[in-house]
Amino acid sequence: MLSDLEYQRHDGVALAQLVQRGEVTPQELLNCAIAAIERNNPALNAVVTRLYDEARVSSNSMLGDSVLSGVPLLLKDLTSAYAGARMTFGSRFFRSFVPDHDSELLRRYKQAGLIIVGKTNTSEFGLLPVTESELLGPCSTPWDVTRTAGGSSGGAASAVASGMVPIGHGSDGGGSLRIPASCCGVFGFKPSRGRTPCGPDAGELWLGLGVEHAITRSVRDSAALLDLSCAPDPTAPYNTQAPVRPYLEEAGRDPSKLRVAFTAQPHLPATVHPDCIAAVHDAATLCEDLGHTVEEASPKVDRDLLAQTFFQLVCAAAASALELGEEALKKRPRRSDFETDTWIMAMLGCGVHSGQFIAVKRKLEIQARVALRCFEQYDVVLTPTLGRPPVRHGQLRPRGLEQWGHELLARAPLVARLAQDAIVQKASSRVFGFIPFTPLHNATGQPSMSVPLFWNERGLPIGTLFSAKPGNEGILFALAGQLERARPWAHRLPPRASS
Repeated sequence: MLSDLEYQRHDGVALAQLVQRGEVTPQELLNCAIAAIERNNPALNAVVTRLYDEARVSSNSMLGDSVLSGVPLLLKDLTSAYAGARMTFGSRFFRSFVPDHDSELLRRYKQAGLIIVGKTNTSEFGLLPVTESELLGPCSTPWDVTRTAGGSSGGAASAVASGMVPIGHGSDGGGSLRIPASCCGVFGFKPSRGRTPCGPDAGELWLGLGVEHAITRSVRDSAALLDLSCAPDPTAPYNTQAPVRPYLEEAGRDPSKLRVAFTAQPHLPATVHPDCIAAVHDAATLCEDLGHTVEEASPKVDRDLLAQTFFQLVCAAAASALELGEEALKKRPRRSDFETDTWIMAMLGCGVHSGQFIAVKRKLEIQARVALRCFEQYDVVLTPTLGRPPVRHGQLRPRGLEQWGHELLARAPLVARLAQDAIVQKASSRVFGFIPFTPLHNATGQPSMSVPLFWNERGLPIGTLFSAKPGNEGILFALAGQLERARPWAHRLPPRASS
């Protein structure tokens, strides 16, 4: 039987190997996960739905025989449906919604023998880069429980960082895997657009901006999970080109000499914190020490236009969530069912006619193509993951007169539409100031990863972001494995996990 500390110090691949050798059973791993959740969750609020009974049934009749068979996993309470389990999307409107089928991605996880233990905290509809919805409550990084775990996959990152499970499923429409990975000091990987399935309920997530994968402690867990989930989906509108070799194999080998561009210049309007600048320079030096060619260079994008068009598409996604919710639940959305900012964004999205929407999407696509020209000269671009260290709970919310103004706008749709430029400006200074790097890669569809290489003087993790050409996950996994071997991070347990 594993001790609590032994369970936390093993990654998913190592735990599965113990199962395969008969040294532990899936039921024992499940018990370890449940114990860790019950011990750490009261302070962190990472897990919002427990599926212990269902997990015990699964562990007793495990389907798969894969490299991750028997490993406990937590599912984000947003994108992938689990038949018979509550799915709230972080919203009061969906608090009683229970899907009647599994998503294709979850079906693949179950087929591989992964054991779903519960569901993790998220922001409402994944709209904000912090996890503190009014329905589910704030989720903390285990490095400082007064600060956010990031979002929108904050519950997944907090759970992995605190040792509840080695793998936390999540989704990423503007950085929602990479942002919380940075805040919690773990590894967050966003695959290329279309790499993982999003059926049967959608052909793409978040107007093509979103993709699902996971947050992990080790690089090889992320690679192994993507190997298990990235097979082509026959009914999908598009699929990415098959990888050259298994990602798990890529993670175990050193890459060839790479051309690495690094910059601390944000892609969206923002002032980057000195700790984040220090982290990217530190990572650039490490890459140079590993033999890569490193130069300072940056993708050329129009920051203001990128911020404006991205925000407008997020508003369209919010409006779509309300319309789809009305269809699924057979009830009309009301202002009281949603958070103020969600309601405002949905109203703004509803106010965009089809011609405007197409024009906005095209402008964002043009900015994406401009940004990708950087990869004609470089294999990888390195930036900070975030513009600031993990912020305190509530710090990205409007306050005082601004909060009063938001409440007024939520009750006056016409005024909200007339004030759209002012709202975009506020969002740029408050929210995009925290995440001025990650949304670009959702627009381009690139693979991108946050790697935990740096902690500041306050002991807070500061992630560094590496991105490659669309379809080039292999390069990133090889580089991530090399970085992990050069500067291991798994031994760095936060106080909440090591107590």
